[in-house]
Amino acid sequence: MSQQRFLIVIEGGGDANFSAYSPDLPGVAATGATREGCEREMRAAIEFHVEGLRAIGDGVPAPQSTASYAVVDVA
Repeated sequence: MSQQRFLIVIEGGGDANFSAYSPDLPGVAATGATREGCEREMRAAIEFHVEGLRAIGDGVPAPQSTASYAVVDVA
């Protein structure tokens, strides 16, 4: 079985209440009380979504998203 690497965006801060989504998989999202929990739930949501796509005969989309940070002066 091959693997694909999907970008996930995690939002939230502090020590609680995180949410995540994947730009390459519209509608796939997850939440968690911790960042680690949110990542775990998002991985499970992606796996579930991929299983559903396969079950109905649709292909799994190839990941296209990338991420980068912009560093700017704010002082």
